[in-house]
Amino acid sequence: MDLEPAIRTRRTHKVYGPEPVAPETVAELVELARWAPNHHLTNPWRFRLLGRSALERLKAIAEEAKPGSAAKLDRAPTLVAVTVKRSGDAGQDREDLLATGVAAYIVLLAAHARGLAGYWRTVPVLDSPAGRAALGIGDDEEAVGLLYLGRPRQEQRVPERAGVEEIFTELD
Repeated sequence: MDLEPAIRTRRTHKVYGPEPVAPETVAELVELARWAPNHHLTNPWRFRLLGRSALERLKAIAEEAKPGSAAKLDRAPTLVAVTVKRSGDAGQDREDLLATGVAAYIVLLAAHARGLAGYWRTVPVLDSPAGRAALGIGDDEEAVGLLYLGRPRQEQRVPERAGVEEIFTELD
């Protein structure tokens, strides 16, 4: 798939087929993500493919924190937690957070190019001590979100987008 059509046709999906994405495929997506630009080549991103036990631990913690919230963790057959390593330097940490966002988008775009669907969701349970412990997220990491991946079961409509004249300004 060419880049421009991939960017224009990738959509957020929340309805998936039941079959999980193979770990080897997730590893291929993460390998592409590591090519995201990052200041000083810090490679700050961390990706954790959630297995059944990890997902059950996270769901139990989410449900305890907010009843009904665990069901959202069952939307896709494959979940990947994304975190960023913190350096302690505010400037570098900002650069690294943004680079990790780009890396997460690369995973979604590369998944789309393979006929998979996905979406990115920030999840408050990943900020809780129990949620962090459930996934082995260290004190030197910040949770960025979860990537939901799987085979799409429906078509998504093309959303309205702001015109370029609304978001682009040429300065002299």
